[in-house]
Amino acid sequence: MARASDPPEGAERRRTPRKRTAKLTMRMGVGYDSHRFGPGNAVRLGGVSIPHDRALTGHSDADAIAHAVTDALLGAAGEGDIGSMFPDTDPANRLRDSIEMLALAMAHLRDRGWRANNVDVTVIAELPRIAPYREAMRDALAAALNLARASVSVKGKTNEGMGWIGRGEGIACIAVATVVPVAS
Repeated sequence: MARASDPPEGAERRRTPRKRTAKLTMRMGVGYDSHRFGPGNAVRLGGVSIPHDRALTGHSDADAIAHAVTDALLGAAGEGDIGSMFPDTDPANRLRDSIEMLALAMAHLRDRGWRANNVDVTVIAELPRIAPYREAMRDALAAALNLARASVSVKGKTNEGMGWIGRGEGIACIAVATVVPVAS
């Protein structure tokens, strides 16, 4: 049985040309990192040392913002994650500056034809407060990524006292980043 959409018998079916889509020029990635609090007197976030009654613990300097941004950028470019570039089994990464790792990851992406376009970070923590240090974090991230400050956003949110973050056991960061071809 013929359908109404079928061409009449003996008639050639007309093909309508498909529109060509533009070449993909922007890619997006999401990064996440979390660290526990341990002994110390400052928290390192976004390349900024924030006075606090504890520190974040980790193999490197435990900068959860830099780690989440690194993962977001590497993911956007399809280049793995921070652990594949800077494994915690390598003694050279012990207490390493995470902003340095971010800059090295960005150089790796540039070598593969990508540049950062923008970064948006959310820090989830009861303490320390992010707002007093936001602009310094934006500056440090922008410098590491060779971006204008306007292309970097950092926000702080609490967990409203809920869960491990709410109990003050640590913090988490979520980052979204876009990359574009270097020629763009």
